[in-house]
This record gives sequence, structure tokens and C-alpha cells, in this order.
Amino acid sequence: MGRKPEFGSNWWAQRWTGVLESFGWASRLRRGRAYARAGNVLAIVITPGTVEARVQGSRPQPYRVTIALNPLSDREWEQVTRAMAGRAVFAARLLAGEMPENIEEAFAAAGVTLFPRSARDLRTACSCPDWANPCKHIAAVFYRLGQEFDADPFVLFRLRGRDRDQVLDALRAHRAAAAGGPGVPAARGDASGDPDEGSPDLAGTLDRFWTLGPEIERIAIRLDPPDVVGAVLRRLGPPAGLPDAGAVLAHLSGYYEVVTRRAREQRLGGDPAEES
Repeated sequence: MGRKPEFGSNWWAQRWTGVLESFGWASRLRRGRAYARAGNVLAIVITPGTVEARVQGSRPQPYRVTIALNPLSDREWEQVTRAMAGRAVFAARLLAGEMPENIEEAFAAAGVTLFPRSARDLRTACSCPDWANPCKHIAAVFYRLGQEFDADPFVLFRLRGRDRDQVLDALRAHRAAAAGGPGVPAARGDASGDPDEGSPDLAGTLDRFWTLGPEIERIAIRLDPPDVVGAVLRRLGPPAGLPDAGAVLAHLSGYYEVVTRRAREQRLGGDPAEES
């Protein structure tokens, strides 16, 4: 069994370190990796466009490191969010706390990138006397950032200008608008026509009003395991206006899991674990 990578077990963290290593900083990054492994990055603060950290070097006083990466503009984020909302798997994965593997396509559609294109995209500084940039202290923060991204992919979005709630709220709004949700007017036909035109006579259908028609056989029902557990609830978020919305959402998630399991049991005629 392979050993878990030190600085990125998820693809997005590995992509971050891979991009940095492609900039030709091999020797500096190696020394920085050793610093990060030893726990020399004492503190790190990540805000939109900026990373500030303290790194313990050879002197008693820790060095101050700053890394800057331009955040996306509001217009660019709007385009990115629209592209993400157009792909159901993007919304499902992000709402599940995962970064979709082809998420960079959404950024490319807006003419921007999630990760730095080149070394010039990163502006770095360190209070140490080393003239080289990146120095080993900056490199250590690069690797520590990979760990932060690994733990929470939304930290990468924060560096680009949007926090978790902003991204998810915007995704939900776009998805609701596409589905004709609240605030979106329902589609209407020709208002000049007779609304009853073409409708069957009620008196002539009373005897079969509560019976199923032949159309029922054409409804396709899929009972495959979901790609993301509770994707619908994650997309909708906690119910608004409730004093303990988080607890309500947790209870609903449990019910959804039970219903999903029972539906699969009925389909299989036994234990869903028997499915292969």
C-alpha cells in the first residue's frame, strides 16, 4: 500500500505543488519542504489574495513571509459561478466539500485560472536576509498552503477572492434560477389564448381521475447509489428561518439516507450491500 503524500492527498493540493515545482524552483522547494515537514511554519493566515505566515529559521525571531496572488474580480467570479452551476456534478461535489477534478474548465470558460499560470502570478516576500526568491521560508509556506488546501478546498477559492459561503450561496442561486425557483417567474404560454382550451372535460374524467394512465410505464426510475450522499440537501443548504437549522438539516440527511437504503433494498429484494 502506497504511502500517503505529505503535502497533498487530494488532487487539488497535488496540483498546487505540481504547479510550483514546474516553475524551476527545485532546490529551493526541497529545502522549503524540509522546513514545512519539521513544523517551522508557526502560523499562517489566508485572506483573499494574500497569505501571511511566520516561519522559524536559524535565528530566534521568526521570519515574516507574504505571498500574494491576484483575486478574481466580481465579474470573473460571476462567470466562473455560472459555468460551475451549469454542471450538476460541480455543484454536487463542491457542496460535498470536494473539488471536482475538471473544475479548471469553469475557470477557463471565464478566461481565468484557478492556479497560478506562471511564477509571475505570485508576488512573494520574506524578512530573511536571503537574496533568492523564493527563499526556503517562502517555499515552506507554499507547502504548508498545500496542506491547507488539502484539508479544505475552499481555502483555494478564498485565496482567489471568495469564501465557502459566497461560493455555495452563488451556486445555489444560479441553480435555483435555472430550475425556476424562488424569485424566478414561471414560464407562461400565450396569455391571449383560452386557458381551458385543449383541456379534457372534467365531468368526463371523474371516473378515472384517481387511476394511473398508460404514461406511467414510460417513467424511468433509477435507484443507483448517488454520486454524492445528500447532494440535494447540500445544494439547498440549511432551512431558512429556523432557530436550529443545522440540526434540522442533519435530521433530514439521516432520513434521506434511510429512504435511499430502503429503496435500494426494495429494488434488490434484499440487502443493498449484496449489490456488486
